[in-house]
Amino acid sequence: MTREHADTVTVYADYVCPFCYLGRHALSLYQDTREEPLRVEWHPFDLRAAQRGPDGELDLSVDDGKDEAYYERAREGVERLQEKYGVEMSVDVSRDVDSFRAQLFSRYVQEHESYETWRALDEALLAALWRDGRDIGDADVLADVARGVGLDERVVETALSDDANRDALAEDFAAAKAAGVTGVPTFVSDGHQARGAVPPEQLERLVEGV
Repeated sequence: MTREHADTVTVYADYVCPFCYLGRHALSLYQDTREEPLRVEWHPFDLRAAQRGPDGELDLSVDDGKDEAYYERAREGVERLQEKYGVEMSVDVSRDVDSFRAQLFSRYVQEHESYETWRALDEALLAALWRDGRDIGDADVLADVARGVGLDERVVETALSDDANRDALAEDFAAAKAAGVTGVPTFVSDGHQARGAVPPEQLERLVEGV
């Protein structure tokens, strides 16, 4: 049975995940086929929670269970989807970039700026890492990305130093775990979900029930 068409899809994602970049591209392809706009509600997820200390910094000496075989499978999956979706990417999937500051920044903008500004920032952060190979854990890079979407670079400092924003991000991470999300991207619509960089037609079925 076809469900009533939704106008919102929730996306659990972490900027450091290459499949989130690929999945967002697939979502854009689906959005382009719709007559009505589809709003994206981003929900942050911490892929590197196992290595994150109480101060928010990564401890790369902690074993996260991801060996070279894992990264090789991931690389193969990324290359396959790159070709399928026609996506330009330039960063190795094993690169040690921490997206924590980028998520702090994105969350702050999502809460305090317009949806259109946040959406432009979201896309720019993904492109900065996965297309341009920039370290989105670096505050100077974030400031440059901010300027590129029309934001005052001082917003970055505010977002990173705001204790309430940091606490709220931790709550978002916990909420994702409580919701049973174990990997990203995870797309959710009307109680149904799809995990991974699924193709546009699967996202259409998810959102529209067809």
